[in-house]
Amino acid sequence: MPEVPRTWLREAKRIDLALYAAIAATPTPVLDRGMTTVSRAADHSRLWLSAAAILAISRGPSGRRAAGAGLASVAATSALVNAVLKPIGGRRRPDPELVPLARQVRMPRSTSFPSGHAASAFAFATSIGRILPREAVALQAFAAVVAYSRVHTGVHYPGDVVAGAVAGAALAPIAVAARRDLGRRTAARVRSRRPEVSRRPRRRSSP
Repeated sequence: MPEVPRTWLREAKRIDLALYAAIAATPTPVLDRGMTTVSRAADHSRLWLSAAAILAISRGPSGRRAAGAGLASVAATSALVNAVLKPIGGRRRPDPELVPLARQVRMPRSTSFPSGHAASAFAFATSIGRILPREAVALQAFAAVVAYSRVHTGVHYPGDVVAGAVAGAALAPIAVAARRDLGRRTAARVRSRRPEVSRRPRRRSSP
């Protein structure tokens, strides 16, 4: 690798570590409770499953379509991040001892870069926003809170969640388009398998 990009990477890593250390060292007892709650709620996509259920119930056909697209995006993004991007990134998790005990949540066993929680959050928010634009701003803001909570609770560096957010936002439109295309193909196959109904008039039996 040329010297200039290597230098940039080293300096970006220093900034990343400094931001993490600054957040870890800042006493925020009230914020700690909220961030740990949010971070745990997002484990195993429980938060997005609940949000999808609310949208499906409250917003009619558009809500059900958005919920399906959101969950499909989360599933596709989570699979790609955990199976492909994390092994490539190979970054070790932060030292949990740097953050106060009251903030700490269960430390995942996977590698740190990029953040799967941030990727899933922004994948869900982005895909929902494409179908329900009015919900886009609130969902993106909440996705940012989820992403930050992973830094605040000590399981990710800031760079991890930024990369995860970018990955989730980029993958969501692809997942939505793939789901839509699959739905159309499935519907076309179902129609092609239906027996053709004869349009010839039936003969009337003579009296």
